[in-house]
Amino acid sequence: MRILIAEDDQVLADGLLRSLRSAGYAVDHVASGSEADAALAAHEFDLLILDLGLPKMHGLEVLKKLRARGSAVPVLILTAADSIEQRVKGLDLGADDYMAKPFSLQELEARVRALTRRGLGSASSLIKHGPLTFDATGRVAYINEQMVDLSARELSLLEVLLQRAGRLVSKDQLVERLCEWGEEVSNNAIEVYIHRLRKKIEQGPIRIATVRGLGYCLEKIAA
Repeated sequence: MRILIAEDDQVLADGLLRSLRSAGYAVDHVASGSEADAALAAHEFDLLILDLGLPKMHGLEVLKKLRARGSAVPVLILTAADSIEQRVKGLDLGADDYMAKPFSLQELEARVRALTRRGLGSASSLIKHGPLTFDATGRVAYINEQMVDLSARELSLLEVLLQRAGRLVSKDQLVERLCEWGEEVSNNAIEVYIHRLRKKIEQGPIRIATVRGLGYCLEKIAA
């Protein structure tokens, strides 16, 4: 899961970055509305955490332009202005949730989990594929109810493949979904992560198929 934080308060942004990265998310940060607009136009994210009082472009204008481009990425608005009018305007423009500052990081993390589930069209935190189950809340995976020991990067890779189970995922798409700005991850590194994940989850009917030159696909092999 990849999240964009648009927040000009560096102390708050640093706290959000630490909290969400420790929960296993890939997180990028911008400090102005114009930077947020440019990032959203150029990259695909699973969630936008958006402060309203941004310099260079107001958060509501960022949201308006995002929805005008047809993007359905979930948006969690943060604001110090906890007024009914602000909430209504943000929600009418397409925001999915609202939190007034100050707020609890624990509550924010819970809302992030709920919004990313909603973005996947699911009310449950569990993603299942045959005997394989991924718990997006606890960040753990199971095969036949036995927990699989996976690193944070392997868990993120598995999550992306599960979200697109049965469909091809290119190496470029994996890099886009797994890596933050400035993080150098080559196609060879993706192959290494795939190899490690295969050794741990390819049991029974579960298989990560390689489509040479194109990418990977999580499959269930018919009995």
